[in-house]
Amino acid sequence: MPLSPEAALVDSLITTIPNFPEPGIDFRDLTPVFADGPALAALARGLVAPFEGRFDHIGGLEARGFLIAGAASVVSGAGVLSVRKAGKLPRAVLSQEYALEYGTAALEVHIGQLPPESRVLIVDDVLATGGTALAAANLIERAGWRVAGIAVALELGGLGGRARLEGRGIETFSLLTY
Repeated sequence: MPLSPEAALVDSLITTIPNFPEPGIDFRDLTPVFADGPALAALARGLVAPFEGRFDHIGGLEARGFLIAGAASVVSGAGVLSVRKAGKLPRAVLSQEYALEYGTAALEVHIGQLPPESRVLIVDDVLATGGTALAAANLIERAGWRVAGIAVALELGGLGGRARLEGRGIETFSLLTY
């Protein structure tokens, strides 16, 4: 299947670093996309287009998801919800723990940041196992908002992230799959 113009532009700028962060891993570096204004705008347009008219806010996951959420906000006119790592937000928060390979982490949002029933499109850079995205979705639902979907720049196929999210009934879109 041919790539969309947005996906082709983003794909042309991604740098692959072999054996990073450890041997056998090919790291897909999106920083050249972030540094190129037209490519960042194309990424944002490509991620919000499948969900047009079905979201009120963009939920950006710390940290690279913030960059994508900001760009998606500009192209869509929707506001940004910052979904932060634990301990980074100054007001009262709602927290959601999730499992890591070794230990746990947590995501947080400000309580009452958005009106009840707001529709939030979650955006991030990479979908791998789906743990972070699922934690964000759970957090958004617990806050009284609705998950409009999850949109990511890159999906690492074969790691089960999409199946995990779609098994929960969450529509998932990736601009590129590796």
